[in-house]
Amino acid sequence: MIDFGFDKIALIGAVALIVIGPERLPKVARTVGHFVGKAQRYVAEVKAEVNRSIELEELKKMKTQFEDAARNVEQTVHSEMSQHTSDLERDWADASTAGHAPAVGSDPLATPVPEYRHPHKNWRLKRGAVPQWYKQRNGIRSKAQSGAARVARHRPKRAS
Repeated sequence: MIDFGFDKIALIGAVALIVIGPERLPKVARTVGHFVGKAQRYVAEVKAEVNRSIELEELKKMKTQFEDAARNVEQTVHSEMSQHTSDLERDWADASTAGHAPAVGSDPLATPVPEYRHPHKNWRLKRGAVPQWYKQRNGIRSKAQSGAARVARHRPKRAS
């Protein structure tokens, strides 16, 4: 940017004092400072925008590189899988034609699948996690009672 030394600033201030006058110089200096601040903020915003666009371009380049690498990996895996599949099928066909074929109806890889049985669980009858004996020993209620029933239960018995 422009290089202002102390001597140049002093010269500009002396000229401004003579031309503008001592009454209006503080107001003009404030206005000039305001405009210089706006200009600095504008330059900072432009720099930040340029930096963001450069970073965005770098990220786009990185994204394309990763996509290319992922595509290459996918193609490699696909080709390897197809090669191994064809090798396995060829070996299976060789084993079948060589007289080592299994008997008809018996597949050595097939295991019998058990028939599905419903567990017959009733979710409404689930018990709480606290055992019944613990509830009874510590006086924890296990059955709901109305307020009147609770009062009647704890009312002292009358002697007749």
